Amino acid sequence: MRGAAPESAEVDRLPGWVTLLRAPNPGPMTLDGTNTWILRAPGADVAAVVDPGPLDEEHLRRIAEFGPFQFILITHGHHDHVEGADRLSELLGGTAVLAADPAHCRNAEPLDPFESLGGNGLEIRVVDTPGHTSDSVSFLVECGDDRAMFTGDTILGRGTTVVAQPDGDLGAYLDSLELLSAYPEVLMLPGHGPARADTAERARFYLDHRRERLAQVAAAMAAGAETPAAVVDLVYPDIDPGVRFAAEWSAAAQLDYLRRKRMTP
Repeated sequence: MRGAAPESAEVDRLPGWVTLLRAPNPGPMTLDGTNTWILRAPGADVAAVVDPGPLDEEHLRRIAEFGPFQFILITHGHHDHVEGADRLSELLGGTAVLAADPAHCRNAEPLDPFESLGGNGLEIRVVDTPGHTSDSVSFLVECGDDRAMFTGDTILGRGTTVVAQPDGDLGAYLDSLELLSAYPEVLMLPGHGPARADTAERARFYLDHRRERLAQVAAAMAAGAETPAAVVDLVYPDIDPGVRFAAEWSAAAQLDYLRRKRMTP
């Protein structure tokens, strides 16, 4: 197996048109908290917001202070990203909420894969990146000469992403990482953790990690491990008991992926 791709550098300074508001929901699965991103082109009258986060009134009111907004964008339907969307829309007088899953939309139709959203100095393209969840999308945003990819939980700024069944699909996730690896030198702004300098490098790092882990799970299967718990015992022997459940979710997805691949002619 080839050596792992290097991790792209963390970014301390954001472009002037991007503001980070971090939700007060730190934890093992959310790292420092959910990243809410405010996007406003220089001189623009309205902004856009990506992932308003949990239903935390103080956090949502902080977001609203940056309005008015053209729309509220959702990367995927997990509660730590979308729970506050309806309330934020209400605070803003009915601002549209745009998501791939119609269940999370408000005053808008669902996003189409690779749909373009223009206006107000920003060009926003939907990038279809399912796998972490079936409705996961990323947003490629251009402002002047800058480009940034908002990846939600498809790629994090630190650590790795859990792909949990039944909504998560490892095969689709690997395809999404391949897709994101085609965006070199594009700033990566994730749903959790720090910004990274290069979306493609971070995607390749994730791909190498997943391939290495799949090889380990395949070896565990050959040694007789048939359940997620048995795989975790062999592949993650030093796992923190507090996040073992997440490792078992990942192991279940890995087992399913390898079994389906074995059955494919």
